[in-house]
Amino acid sequence: MKIGILITGHPPEEMSQGGLYDGYFQRLLGDDGFTYQAWSVVDGEMPASVHDAEGWLITGSKHGAYEPHPWIPPLEQFIRDSYAANVPVIGVCFGHQIIAQAMGGKVEKFKGGWSVGQVDYRMGGQTYAINAWHQDQVVEKPATAKVIGETDFCANAALLYDDRMWSIQPHPEYGDDFIECLITHRGKGVVPDDLLETATKRLGAPLDQETIAAQMRAFFKKARA
Repeated sequence: MKIGILITGHPPEEMSQGGLYDGYFQRLLGDDGFTYQAWSVVDGEMPASVHDAEGWLITGSKHGAYEPHPWIPPLEQFIRDSYAANVPVIGVCFGHQIIAQAMGGKVEKFKGGWSVGQVDYRMGGQTYAINAWHQDQVVEKPATAKVIGETDFCANAALLYDDRMWSIQPHPEYGDDFIECLITHRGKGVVPDDLLETATKRLGAPLDQETIAAQMRAFFKKARA
């Protein structure tokens, strides 16, 4: 199965040894019958058709879904076209937000502030520890979306659109090394010190990356009419 990865941002220079964001998701999802091709949407590169891959994954980004970048409207239309064509799409962080916005939801800089580091998310009657790094949130979900993950801080933390789109606010592709880099190089002076301290204390605790990756793989492979 060919997975197209739509790159909507670039990692901090301090994490350049990890490659672009498509590499993080390839490592997360693994082989498992998948091949990958990436398009750097943030740099103006878009697929010619939603059928250029059998499934799509939209990465995170430092940009806001509501910002007036020229590549955002074409990406939103691509999302709607993929949904109409029944081509599965997964979105993570910014990807989660841009899907919601494209489908009629609302994204904004959350008045409650930041969520950083390891967070416990309630999904399907279970609790999963996943790394987060965001201030923007989906504050109004689209009518077509069902909430499948939440916290007290983030009510729309994971959304499902029939069996066609699946999205999540946190970053299952981020290990502790990435979060530690963000704390050191991006968080200070931007994120409140107490949140950075709490995130630092949780570094090294077990993460449920593989469990979420398995859910993502299963979603892509699900039989569809």
